[in-house]
Amino acid sequence: MKYVIVGGTSGIGLATARMARDAGHEVVAVGRDAAKFAAAHAFGASTAQLDATSLPACQRFFGQQEHFDHLVLCASASAGVGRFRELNLAELRRGFDGKFWPQLHCAQAALPALRPGGSITFVGAISSRALKPGTAGLAAINAALEAMVPILASELRPTRVNAVVPGVVDTPWWSHVPPAARQQLFEQLASEVAVGRVGQPDDLASAILFLSTNTFVTGTILDCDGGWKLKNA
Repeated sequence: MKYVIVGGTSGIGLATARMARDAGHEVVAVGRDAAKFAAAHAFGASTAQLDATSLPACQRFFGQQEHFDHLVLCASASAGVGRFRELNLAELRRGFDGKFWPQLHCAQAALPALRPGGSITFVGAISSRALKPGTAGLAAINAALEAMVPILASELRPTRVNAVVPGVVDTPWWSHVPPAARQQLFEQLASEVAVGRVGQPDDLASAILFLSTNTFVTGTILDCDGGWKLKNA
């Protein structure tokens, strides 16, 4: 099987690329920053450079690809955080431009090269349903992706379409928070979830591999959040 993983050179995408390679699959790890490619090369993945914010660039890239089996969409951005009264709407637009549109660009552009019966796996975020003040913008971005999943699963059959929804995961997404403050925040958030820890990229990678390889699962939004929804139970 062949995977194309957009956002596959860091964080959840890189962990998925490594896990897929360990399982014997061919992997193309796609990212914007060529300086990050060495990590994927280290375990035998191929790499490709792509700015997925550009639909024409995505169309050119996927138009040059040979047929492949699984598309994983890990493109993300951290813009759009803040309480609504003070929320910078230009920043929120950048958040959509950094996550929502790149994932859709790639999903649509990849269809001619994606083998029928293969899969598309979006990666959202539990902010879509976490109901935390200050995350309305993030909720909007991720809920928009989630809303499309069951509809695309129906439209694009027999290609399967699913989404993995991470909770708090220790990835470079949090790099804007200083290390000491990040550690304190992770400890606080770990105390609020049932499993008692924040997630690691491999937690999400195993969920993505399950959805992409299980041929009886489609239209599914899989929360991989450590029991976030149980915190007030």
